[in-house]
Amino acid sequence: DLGVRSTLFAATLCCNATVRRVREEGDEEDRWEPEGDASEVPIVVAARKVGFEEDAAKEVERILEVPVSSSRRMMLTVSDVSGRRQLCDGGMSLAHGTRCLAVVKGAPYYVMEHCTEQLMADGSTRPLSQRDKLEVMDIVDH
Repeated sequence: DLGVRSTLFAATLCCNATVRRVREEGDEEDRWEPEGDASEVPIVVAARKVGFEEDAAKEVERILEVPVSSSRRMMLTVSDVSGRRQLCDGGMSLAHGTRCLAVVKGAPYYVMEHCTEQLMADGSTRPLSQRDKLEVMDIVDH
């Protein structure tokens, strides 16, 4: 699904956590080992489950990071996507000439109040109405 792949790839661009497969001496099976912020690990795991490799986010250079703070309740990254036609394999198209992509994650109420568009399953975007925002927040709350 284009929307899921695009969302998960974008989310990994705003994560510093990793999950890697390790096998210690004497173990019969590999195990997954998370590193970094525990709240970011589920994003990385979900991305791996849809087929992204461990280093997928390194395909693009992060050029800015504004870490989460207690007052802002959001994290922002800006990545260089110059020359890319799609955000990721099987993902949304990028407008010709797109150089940078900003990704924000954080507390849903704080992030949602700044959103103006939504990505549809077919890769198109449409305005995000107040009603749409309320429907999303209802899902978040339940």
